[in-house]
Amino acid sequence: MTETKSKNSSGVQTYRIGEMGKMLDMSSRTIRYYEEIGLLNRVKRMEGGRRIYTDNDLRRLQFIKKLKLLGLSLNDVAELERIYSIHRSNKKILPKVVELLHHHSAEIDNRLNELSKLKNEIESYISRIEEKL
Repeated sequence: MTETKSKNSSGVQTYRIGEMGKMLDMSSRTIRYYEEIGLLNRVKRMEGGRRIYTDNDLRRLQFIKKLKLLGLSLNDVAELERIYSIHRSNKKILPKVVELLHHHSAEIDNRLNELSKLKNEIESYISRIEEKL
């Protein structure tokens, strides 16, 4: 069965799950999982139960993918979804995105410092071993 995009009766562009997966380089299972945990609004279904996605779903999945690429967790993304579901405004979400990214950036700095210390310890240990050889 081929997955295709089409327009619904209102003229809105729609996509089947396989097409969305290809466009996003994301598995169908991942898309279904995001729907199950509430990261996607209620996805419409065709007769027979097949999911139909819109450009809004595509943009949302692209946003989720970008946030995950930047290192945010699905819990962080779910928190953003909760904020959006209440306020329905990016003006409320974007400051939270910045806050989460600042926090994540600080965590990365801490990890880099720890890794730098570990590297120094390893090099010191190597030197001590080499002196004994």
